[in-house]
Amino acid sequence: MRRTGTTRRGALTATGAIAMGAVLAGCGVDDDGRAGPEQSARPGARTAADRSSAESSLRSAARSVSTSLLAQYEAVVAAHPQTAAGLTPLRDAVRAHITALGPGDALGLVRTRPGSGGAGAAVSELAAAERRAAASHTEALMKAPPELARLLASVAAAASAHAYLLTALAKETKA
Repeated sequence: MRRTGTTRRGALTATGAIAMGAVLAGCGVDDDGRAGPEQSARPGARTAADRSSAESSLRSAARSVSTSLLAQYEAVVAAHPQTAAGLTPLRDAVRAHITALGPGDALGLVRTRPGSGGAGAAVSELAAAERRAAASHTEALMKAPPELARLLASVAAAASAHAYLLTALAKETKA
C-alpha cells in the first residue's frame, strides 16, 4: 500500500479529540436536571437494579453492533484476501471492543456478504458500517452511566478513526 496523507500521530490525535468530546458530552446532569449524588436521595430515584438492568441492556446493544461489524470485516477479508493486510489490525480492534463491552455469549457472527462490487467498494461499505457503529455508540453513551459512557466514547472514537482509515484504504484499493 502506498502512503496516504494520514499519519499515525494525526489519526491518534483525532481519535483522542473525538473521545474527549464524547466523554465531556456524556458528563453532566441527570434526566431531571439535577446532579447525580442529589438524585439518589429523592424518593422516585431509580433503584440500583433498574440502573444495572439499563446498563446491561446498553452493553448488550453495543456488543451486538460491534459483533455485526466484526462479521462484516470477516466477510470482506474472506471475499477480498488482498485487503487482509489493511483490515486485520482494524478487525482485531473491533474484536477487542467486543471483549471490553463485557461478557456475553460466544461470538455468534452473522454471516454477511460483501457487496457485489470489487474490493474498493467492499472497503467503502465497511467504512460506512464503521460510521454507523460510531453513531450508535455515541447515541448510547448519552444514556449510559459514567464508566460505560467512557467505554462507549472510546469505542465510538475508534470507530470514527477506523472509518477515516477505511475511506483512505478504499481509495487506494480502487486505484
